[in-house]
Amino acid sequence: MSESKQMGFTKYTSQAEKERIRMNDGIRAPSLRVIGPEGENFGVMPTREAIAKAQEMGLDLIEISPNAQPPVAKITDYGKFKYEQKKKDKEVKAKAHVTETKEAQVKIGTSEHDMHIKASKIAAWLREGHRVKVDLFLWGRYKYMEFAFLKERLERFLAIIPESYRVAESIQKSPKGLSVVLERDASKKPAKGAALPRTDQKPAPHNRESEALTGGQE
Repeated sequence: MSESKQMGFTKYTSQAEKERIRMNDGIRAPSLRVIGPEGENFGVMPTREAIAKAQEMGLDLIEISPNAQPPVAKITDYGKFKYEQKKKDKEVKAKAHVTETKEAQVKIGTSEHDMHIKASKIAAWLREGHRVKVDLFLWGRYKYMEFAFLKERLERFLAIIPESYRVAESIQKSPKGLSVVLERDASKKPAKGAALPRTDQKPAPHNRESEALTGGQE
């Protein structure tokens, strides 16, 4: 959207722009602390006088800190001001981390090796700052097992995740079976001794403990 120049300063091109940025005749405060185009401190002066000073320079008077006492305004070119603001907004967005809710699924009967691989992936997501929804997928006769038994199976899987986390949404029934939502607990360090086997290793032989965790192979 182009700006129109009149009497040496920019006029608003839309009502939305006028409400978003106060400049020139749109500034309501009776007096302002004025900053020059090169960062000079012109001190506090009546708004009409500040506008006249900006006009003499062929620039705009833009209110940059409306909540200060008195408000702060800068004499600058509005086009340059908009460009700098757009650049700052872009930098802020680039630095902002986008948090997603990742999903992972385990089953009763999943091998111990595969469970550790899934736990490792969940840990990586948590370290990246994402939430993770973990589903215990139930099918066939498993759908009709007691909730307490199934909850305990899911908790056993959660216990092998090698990253500190907090439960954002507790274990509950879901369309797939049981689900829980985790997020990283930044106040705690990863648990020691939770190192996982390399993913290129062969699954460890089943023993009684692993049978209890995985439920055996179906």
